[in-house]
Amino acid sequence: MASKERVVIIAEIGVNHNGSLELAKRLVDEAASAGADYAKFQTFQATKLASADAPVADYQRLQFEGSHQVDLLESLELTHPEFAELVAHCKSVGIGFLTTAHDLDSAAFVFDLDSDFVKVPSGDITNFPFLQLVGRQGKNVLLSTGASNEDEVFEAIAVLEGEGLSRQQITVMQCTTEYPAPIHDANLLAMVRMSKKWGVGMGFSDHTEGHVAAVASIALGATVLEKHITLDRSMVGPDHAASLEPTEFALMVSSVRRVSAALGADQKRITRSETRNREIIRKSIVATQHIFSGEPFSADNLGVMRPGTGLSPMRWNDLIGNAARRDYKPGEMVDEP
Repeated sequence: MASKERVVIIAEIGVNHNGSLELAKRLVDEAASAGADYAKFQTFQATKLASADAPVADYQRLQFEGSHQVDLLESLELTHPEFAELVAHCKSVGIGFLTTAHDLDSAAFVFDLDSDFVKVPSGDITNFPFLQLVGRQGKNVLLSTGASNEDEVFEAIAVLEGEGLSRQQITVMQCTTEYPAPIHDANLLAMVRMSKKWGVGMGFSDHTEGHVAAVASIALGATVLEKHITLDRSMVGPDHAASLEPTEFALMVSSVRRVSAALGADQKRITRSETRNREIIRKSIVATQHIFSGEPFSADNLGVMRPGTGLSPMRWNDLIGNAARRDYKPGEMVDEP
């Protein structure tokens, strides 16, 4: 999936555009300026996503006076022509475009956009026909896992595999379905376990406040990071409170890039920057007093001092008890055996 040298950062705009194309474009601009790789939205038809009686979630109720999801969702829809404008706008500002389909009709439109990834939202991890359709696209998949257990995640992977995807094409996104999610529910180690157990990519869809969990996920090995962005957390809408404002998002991106660089390789080696200090900090075997030719080396007449340009102290036992081949002055490096 993602390059080991660069974490894929997705600015999740979602529905933070509040149904406004102009606001959506402003958020794309901010995501690009912050250094995100992709700006992502959500594509749906409210009447095909939620039944007439489906209630709003508790976190949605804080921002919406109605009691039915469909009414909230209708206020957050963008049309297909508007999404086409957003695709073009993303291209014009140099950021990738992604959107998540939330119903089968929207999926047909989204798949035709030919984006780099197909996102399976948490609410569809048990949606068998949707998973089948996603698997048939042959594209790299981001599988969000909010409000699911390990067995459900594996069953979803099996459906995608059954339609021809390899596990190398699937990144499992650890996710907590709450907005904002408590930091103690981030459960980042589950992300590590699932990746190692099943051989899938490791990602994190972060709904916690701030960016501590996001940066920690990169330190643990996540190669894809998704985080909500908003112009203002105080705006009315279901996801603004769990989002970062532009300056905060840019700080997160910078922190993620630095942490990713700090991970380095998985082998201990001498780095280029420390090569010039190696001999300065290391030590050599030296004479601590006059040693005359033929005199045995001992702990009484040998010591260890900087720099490390002479015989390594790891050769200590090769010297002890052997006769010196020449005279040594105090402080002189021993150059034998």
